[in-house]
Amino acid sequence: MHNSCEENFAGRLVQRLGPASFLTDAATGHTISSSELPRLIRGFAAGLLNSGLRPGDRLLVRCEITPASTIAYLGAIYSGIVPVPIEERLFAASGEQLVSKAQVKAIWSAKPAASTIGGLLNLCGLFAPNAGSIGPHPSSPADLAALMPTSGSTGMPRLVMVSHGNLTANTEAIIRSQQLGADEKAMLIMPISYCFGASVMHTHLYQGGGVVYDSRFMFPDKVLHAIGMHGCTSFAGVPVVYNVLLRRSNLKSIPLPGLRRFLQAGGALPPENVEEITRIVPNALFFVMYGQTEATARISCLPAARLQEKLGSAGFPLDNIEIRIVDENEKEVESGQVGEVQARGPSICLGYLDDPEATAKKFAAGWLRTGDFACRDQEGYLWIKGRTDDFIKIRGVRVSVGEVEAKVGAMVGVSECAAVGVKHPEAGEALALLVVAEACASGKLDLGENIRRALPPHWTCVSVKIVPQLPRTSNGKIARSQLAALI
Repeated sequence: MHNSCEENFAGRLVQRLGPASFLTDAATGHTISSSELPRLIRGFAAGLLNSGLRPGDRLLVRCEITPASTIAYLGAIYSGIVPVPIEERLFAASGEQLVSKAQVKAIWSAKPAASTIGGLLNLCGLFAPNAGSIGPHPSSPADLAALMPTSGSTGMPRLVMVSHGNLTANTEAIIRSQQLGADEKAMLIMPISYCFGASVMHTHLYQGGGVVYDSRFMFPDKVLHAIGMHGCTSFAGVPVVYNVLLRRSNLKSIPLPGLRRFLQAGGALPPENVEEITRIVPNALFFVMYGQTEATARISCLPAARLQEKLGSAGFPLDNIEIRIVDENEKEVESGQVGEVQARGPSICLGYLDDPEATAKKFAAGWLRTGDFACRDQEGYLWIKGRTDDFIKIRGVRVSVGEVEAKVGAMVGVSECAAVGVKHPEAGEALALLVVAEACASGKLDLGENIRRALPPHWTCVSVKIVPQLPRTSNGKIARSQLAALI
């Protein structure tokens, strides 16, 4: 029988920290060493309890891309207090609603907050690491560890209830799928309020490695130089990050000799962009991954060794995840047939906080209904076709938004594309495209006409609008709720 203290995820992580463990802020150069890190996590946990909070209370963590946010998040879990990590822009937009929904008892920020919410205990900075022998709060695998906001591109996020067992199972499976060693150093440009960012931090620290945080990706060359300067072995990003590296950075001329792997999730990256990245940095393996916040983070991973053979696939399920593809009657379909992806296993989360109706719809009989359409090939590899809400019905035929955006995004002169469905008197629905042109593209009026001519005839397209940029969520996804206003 396991000791309940050993089931506390942050407690397990702290025990696994080693000589290569550290946290560094690339922007300031400040590093938390391997000797300081466990003491700071324990000290923060003790400080929270000394402030009057109790295990089970909720702490809203205002996340920045810094080591301090990670200390606060892990220290809360270590103490049995439940962190609600929220990125700053989301806090500004929905902080009061999320505080009320999560019944937050206190708010933490790295520095004294200019704006806060009245009536709550406000904490800032890191507590002195004088916790002595404080141990992790006894926890069972089913106990709530964190409330993670969904990273959807529409509306206010739901709060996903993530257990200690979910975090341990998903972290260990990701480590196995990526073959992470004990000397890994991750470059993290995402906040840990995003499950992808949190999973990169979890896996590298849990394996005894370190994390470098860099909030300067608006200047991508600074991040590339920091990767080399700090000897980072892993770099993680969503599709827009890799598009920026290819279009607006000096990736071809900045050496990255120590980089071992690129990690990509958060949506589909065109296969030709994957190939281009691997040609430019041939020493780094490229891992394409698929997941959801409701599955802690990761559901599947495409082994780098099969990348060329399975280019475009979302990979194979993690070794502790079972996947099935079902039709509208919940019956499994055969290989090659498209249906909804459903997943089950120890990293499928507990549900949504205080939303039994949405929980019952999303989590049914032990299966997570992902809302994604896909098929599996004869070897069981997953090929995502789109989301249930990411299809446009043109003349009665379902057209995948993702397929449209990938096709247009690969055209000469196009940097990015977003597709929107609009009403059409004859076709029922039709496409309206928002396109970001490459900086070197000339004749933007001609570009729009070239795009329309290149589309398949059955993709009725009523407009192509060239825009300077697409609206984005804080996690880099297209903010689809804002697209209609731009048409």
